[in-house]
Amino acid sequence: VQLVESGGGTVQTGASLRLSCLASGRNFSHYNIGWFRQAPGREREVVAAISWSRGSTYYADSMLGRVAISRDTAKNTAYLQMTDLRSEDTAVYSCGTALFYGDPTPHLRYTYYGQGTQVTVSS
Repeated sequence: VQLVESGGGTVQTGASLRLSCLASGRNFSHYNIGWFRQAPGREREVVAAISWSRGSTYYADSMLGRVAISRDTAKNTAYLQMTDLRSEDTAVYSCGTALFYGDPTPHLRYTYYGQGTQVTVSS
C-alpha cells in the first residue's frame, strides 16, 4: 500500500485548504480511509474517516464543522477539505488505511500511513 498526501502549505487564519491522499497498491473497497494530524509534541489524532465503498463518514470533535472528507474511487484519492483554519490546526496531516468494510468509527486499527503534508496556519 502506498499513500501520498499533497495540498498542504502555509496559510493565514481563516483560510481554506484541500488535502489529497492518493492511494495505490490494493483494492480499497473493504477499507476505511482516515485523515490524521500530529502537532509538535502531541500524539497523532484522527480528524475524519470515510468508508471507501459506502462513503459513510466519521468526524472527530477537534475539527467538526470545519472539515469535510470525501473520496473519488475512480481516482483512488481521498480528500480533506478544511475551512476557517486556525493557528492550533498547524500540524502534519497524513492519511491512513484500515481494513474494515463497515462504517468508520474512532476505534479502527489503521495499518498503513502516508508521509504526511505540513499545514501551517499563521495569524
